[in-house]
Amino acid sequence: MATISEYQTASGATLYEVRYRTPDNRSTRKRGFTTKRDARQWAATVVTAKMSGDYVAPSIGRTTIGALGPAWLDRQRGHMKPSGFRSYESAWRVHVAPRWASRRIADVRYSDVQAWVAELSAKRGTSIVKTAYSVLARILDDAVRDRMLAVNPARGVKLPKRAPSRRAYLTAGQLDALASESGRYRSLVLLLGVGGLRWGEAAALRVSDINFLRRRVELTRNAVMISTRVVVGSLKSNHNRAVVVPAFVIDALSETARGKGRDELLWSTAAGTPLGPPAGTTSWLAYAVARCQKADPTFPRITAHALRHTAASLAISSGANPKVVRRMLGHASAAMTLDTYADLFESDLDSVAEAVAKMWPGRAGSQ
Repeated sequence: MATISEYQTASGATLYEVRYRTPDNRSTRKRGFTTKRDARQWAATVVTAKMSGDYVAPSIGRTTIGALGPAWLDRQRGHMKPSGFRSYESAWRVHVAPRWASRRIADVRYSDVQAWVAELSAKRGTSIVKTAYSVLARILDDAVRDRMLAVNPARGVKLPKRAPSRRAYLTAGQLDALASESGRYRSLVLLLGVGGLRWGEAAALRVSDINFLRRRVELTRNAVMISTRVVVGSLKSNHNRAVVVPAFVIDALSETARGKGRDELLWSTAAGTPLGPPAGTTSWLAYAVARCQKADPTFPRITAHALRHTAASLAISSGANPKVVRRMLGHASAAMTLDTYADLFESDLDSVAEAVAKMWPGRAGSQ
């Protein structure tokens, strides 16, 4: 049971304190209540929290976010991929720490976090805002799990929505033209545009990863550019997968592999390291696109990653169902594939309507 008593401050004001026992049976107190009613209400919340197992000692709430952030980051290093960890570390250093490091966790308010997100959204892109918010929210999540906070005040904050971007898809003819203009990277362009590999998955491929007889590409590694260096690790999904490609892609890969040892990279830098993604207007891909556009003014601007979208488009156009496309692209679920490429399934609406119309009694062929 809590007991309430009054006391006098040095200035002569009368205040109230609540004496109570913590769940581990230690005697403590909370002072500074201006009315006895406020003291009783606070004492009642302590009793409820102790009974429900949600009690948090007020003194723990004085811990600052700056005291928790670095340790939280260190805990992520063990299970996050280097590229993901780097984005979290950057978000903490640039956006979270300057604003929140000195704030005590007990003093964080939902409205303050929402205001910070709105302020950040006016200056930064959606992905940066979401990453910065995730860092703050997850630090406070751990504080809740460690019984340093009863609830996470950052959860429920409304985040900006990413504006949908218009994707560029190449036709089969355009992809073939781009591959032809890419010189020694012809097989790489075909593999990206038909097999749907991520750049890092293709960059990490070695000759031994290609089963030329079964036309399969075994994906087990991912080469990611972090700052100015390439780091080779596991696949993004942490699940190895195999991609089956047409004979003409295998033939192109066979040409690239000719004269190489089984453990050699299919494509590499002069130093023998995995290629970084082509970027800028002076890359080999930019020059190849420019030559295609000179021959065909309708040829879209395309990036290496956009070739993955072309692979999805060609697969769906050929009649592949979402589950097959999911496996090819290495998505976590078919729902993700449908959400990502919803625009490519628009024609299915017409075919469904026509199929149902043919099933309807006495209305065969009607629309």
